[in-house]
Amino acid sequence: MMHHAFVALGSNLQDPVFQVKKALIALSSLPKTQLLKTSSLYKTAPIDCPSDAGSPIPDFINAVAEVQTELSPQELLLALHAIENEAGRVRPFVNAPRVLDCDLLLYENMVIQSDTLILPHPRMHTRGFVLLPLFEIAPQLSMPVHGKIEQLISPELSKDIKKIN
Repeated sequence: MMHHAFVALGSNLQDPVFQVKKALIALSSLPKTQLLKTSSLYKTAPIDCPSDAGSPIPDFINAVAEVQTELSPQELLLALHAIENEAGRVRPFVNAPRVLDCDLLLYENMVIQSDTLILPHPRMHTRGFVLLPLFEIAPQLSMPVHGKIEQLISPELSKDIKKIN
């Protein structure tokens, strides 16, 4: 049985535009998974991203993809982690700058709270860099727990976010 899911992609290291586009190709190549829609790319200032050496933190490139998959939520999450690892993702500290970040945002209307997976993604409703690209590809979306996406987007969450293509 096929299920709809939404995935957020972000990068701020090693040519972030290339990293996000490469991740979209990898996402489309997952077994039992079809890439349905992708948002534009958005440039975003870092949020809650501490510097490791006092140097400026590069801006992020973000996008959201809609997929249809036969993978379970946990299998899809593991596949996303494999895409991150293939790109060279390391986690030296929480919210460190990253080559690639792939987050499972939504999987159908499931609400899951486990040690390895929380759905809907726990901070997505407060992140303009997730909400704007998600709204672009699914403007009528209503999320479990948080409600209609259009009601969550505010000028404050949208500032400093620029669509680049």
